[in-house]
Amino acid sequence: MAQPIELTDANFDEEVYKSDKPVLVDFWAEWCGPCKMIAPVIKELAQEYDGKVKIAKLDVDANMQSAGRHNIRSIPSLLIFKDGKIVDMVVGAVPKSELKRRLDQLV
Repeated sequence: MAQPIELTDANFDEEVYKSDKPVLVDFWAEWCGPCKMIAPVIKELAQEYDGKVKIAKLDVDANMQSAGRHNIRSIPSLLIFKDGKIVDMVVGAVPKSELKRRLDQLV
């Protein structure tokens, strides 16, 4: 059963920029209510897109360097990377159908 990858400042470049698949990164924090609302959706997407899209989470409080480098001002922020570049961004908790629509355009 596929789970979201836990990103850190240390593994961000390897897991995201060097990935051969598109990557959805959920920038979140433990204290964030909307982040908790969207967390089950992120887990479902990790299972549904296993092998096609890498689904990852980054705790912004523990990994301020990566959050700052991507100008994360509001959470949850969901950035979608392809070939090491940001190709899409969603800020706030959105329906699963919206995230699937965006991911389906990349696979």
